[in-house]
Formats: sequence, structure tokens, C-alpha cells
Amino acid sequence: MSQDRESGDFPSPRYAWYVVVVLTIAYVVSFIDRQIMSFLVAPIRRDLEISDTQISLLMGLSFAIFYTLFGIPLGRLADTRSRRGIISIGIAFWSLMTVACGLTRRFWELALTRMGVGVGEAALSPAAYSLIADYFPPNRRATAMSVYSMGIYVGSGLSFILGGWVAGKVAGQESVVLPLLGAMRSWQVVFVAVGLPGLLVALLLLTIREPVRRGPSQSGKLAAAPATIAETFSYVRDNAATFICLNLAIACLTLNSYGSSGWIPTMFMRRFGWSPGDTGLVYGLVVAISGTLGVVGGGWLADRWTAQGRIDAPVRVAWVSALCWLPSGILYPLMPNGWWTAALLIPTVFFGSMPYGVAPAAIQRMMPNTMRAQATAIYLFVINIIGMSLGPTLVALLTEHVFKDEKALHYSLLIVGCVSYVIAAVLLSVSLQRYRQSLEYLRTWSEGGAR
Repeated sequence: MSQDRESGDFPSPRYAWYVVVVLTIAYVVSFIDRQIMSFLVAPIRRDLEISDTQISLLMGLSFAIFYTLFGIPLGRLADTRSRRGIISIGIAFWSLMTVACGLTRRFWELALTRMGVGVGEAALSPAAYSLIADYFPPNRRATAMSVYSMGIYVGSGLSFILGGWVAGKVAGQESVVLPLLGAMRSWQVVFVAVGLPGLLVALLLLTIREPVRRGPSQSGKLAAAPATIAETFSYVRDNAATFICLNLAIACLTLNSYGSSGWIPTMFMRRFGWSPGDTGLVYGLVVAISGTLGVVGGGWLADRWTAQGRIDAPVRVAWVSALCWLPSGILYPLMPNGWWTAALLIPTVFFGSMPYGVAPAAIQRMMPNTMRAQATAIYLFVINIIGMSLGPTLVALLTEHVFKDEKALHYSLLIVGCVSYVIAAVLLSVSLQRYRQSLEYLRTWSEGGAR
């Protein structure tokens, strides 16, 4: 490590990839805890006597508000303090709050504990992206960040498979008796079961070390002192057009992502009569496999295009994938058969996952090191306050108040998906030139001696 500090060289690729694996495991756990509610809609609605719209608020808004609000100060903290420590504490906190979800008896209690999960998970990604950027040179970051981002799809897929299996096993049981906790509803048991393993992951984070903070643009140059909040916002303001177009575009994609992942399992069960177990297995495998291939493939393609001299490669990959999503994304809700729907979800999830590794890599590349975690926190604030808080709720509102039919979820998913992806494709096309301008701005900013 001392040699790294003196020479400015990056750590060994072997150790760097170990760090990515550990961070990816943490991301997998976070998405299991975040997405598990998608398979608990029916029992939670029954026991708490609430509507689809209230369920959507538990899936999205109650989590998203605190996830996004705490993301910015925690991002600031990650630019000035131990990122490893911040992540480890965050994992322990959200895991305990997930367990607490299983101890609730009322809607407002579940909403409060979901807010707590959001606070804990806000500690992860800003610090994780910053860590990865200091472990990998620019020409390998998109792949590394895409591997980390595959935690979204592995975690979501596992949550669907686990949720469907548990829902099927306890479907006929009113309650389950657990040691120390006593009689609990089936959905409460699920929260406890998925929350406890996170405490072990929090300890696993202690096996990685904090890397040297590196310079703004060149591979090994050590970073200056941390930027102030005012300096960060001044830099973001100077690149406002890039941030607005890119962040809003990914926010639109995220809106559809959370809307579809929150309600597609319920669509299979309501429209096609599939069992929770079958739905969880099929949809979980599609998300885990196709999503992982898509997000890693997007990172690989971005790094390949970067090596060929296309400096806007991360944004270009996101734009191309948004266009490729449209054919299958429009068709899958219209299929009259569940298996055809599942088949079309394979390319839909593949292309839909590609932007989520390259977009953070684009943000990291256009920012000085001393501002990266804060810029990532701003990015996560925008995409999640729009996508996570609105996506599930828009689908529920369309179903309940426009179509007024529980089985019309597929039409709601069609409308939300088409509108969000068309807007995103337009914004990403505008972002291409803006992003190139921001990279040039970073170069002149660095050469000018700015800190």
C-alpha cells in the first residue's frame, strides 16, 4: 500500500476485483431487502387492509424520500471520511431496519421502517462508486462499475425467487411461530429472514482497505484536498446542461424500472393466474440472468468504444440501449400468454439494464476525484426521487383510477414504459454533445490548477 501512495499506481487488479466482488455482494443484499415487497403485495394488503396505491407508497415513496435526502450528506461524508466505514455502518443499519419491517403491525409502522431501510441504503452507492474509481483506471471503470451494478439484477432476481418460494410455502398458513419472536404473519417472516444476513455482509466490508484518493482525470495522479460543498455545486452548475439531460434521462429509465419490477409479478398472478412460486422462479431468473448480462455487457461495450477513441462511450451505450428497449418493451405487456410475456421480458430486461453501469461511470469520469461521491449522490437523488418514488405509484394510480380494473396492470405498465423510454432516448441524444463538452471542461479545469 505504501508503494501505491508513493508512485500513484493503482492497486493490483486482483485485489481491485476482490473489492468489487465485496461491494457487489453488498449491493445484492440491498436490492433483496429493497425489492422483496414486490412479492408480498397480497398478504400485506390483506393483513393491513390497504390499497394498491398504499402498497406502492411502501414500495417507492416511503423508501425513496429518505434514500435520496440522506444520499447527498452521506455522499459529502464519503468524499471526506472512510468510505469503507460508511458502507459497513449503512449495511448494518438497513439490515436491522429490514428485520424491524417484520415486527410491524400497522401501515404507518411499516412505512417508518421502510424509511429506515432507505436511510441505511443511502450510504452504499456514492461511497462504492468512489471506491471503484480509485481502484481502476478510467479505461476499465465502466466494466468494473457494471459488475458492481449487476447487484441490482442479481439481488432483484433472488428477491423474486425467494419471495415467490416463501409465498407459496406459507400461502395456507395464517401465522408462523419463530423462536423469541413468537407468532408472525408469513410476510413478516420474510422480512426477518432477508434482513439478518446483511449483518454478516457489514462485517465482510471490514476486509477491504481504503484506497488512495486519486486525481481528477489521469490514471494515477493523487487527489488534492477534499472539495467544499460550494466548490462542488459550482462545478456542477458550470456543467448544468450535462447533468440535467443525463440525470433526467436515467431518472425516466429508473421510473419504468421500479414501476415494472414492483408490479410485473402481480401482473403475472392476476392476469395469467400464475402461482407465486412459478412467477418468482420465472421472473426472478429472467431478471437475474438477463439483467446481469445486460449491465455487464453495457460496461464492456463502453470500455471497448472508449479504447477506440469514443470519449462519449458511456452515454452512447445508454442511448443505444434505450432505443433497443422499445420494440420488446412495447410488446411484452400486450401478449395474451404468460410464457410469451416472459420470453419478451428477456430482451426487455437485457436492454433496460445496460445504462445502470455506464451512467455512474460517465458521472465519475466527468468529475474531479474530490467531488465524485457528492456528484454520484446528486445523480442518485435525481433518479430515485423521480424513478423510485413515482414509478410504482404511477402504475398503481393508472390501474385504480384510469382503467379501474385490477387485471389491467399490463396497460398501465405499457403506458409508463413507452412514455418514459421515449423521453429518455431524446434526452440521451442531447446528452452526447453536452457530455463531450464536460470532459473538455474537466481537462481545462485540471490544467488550470483548480483544486
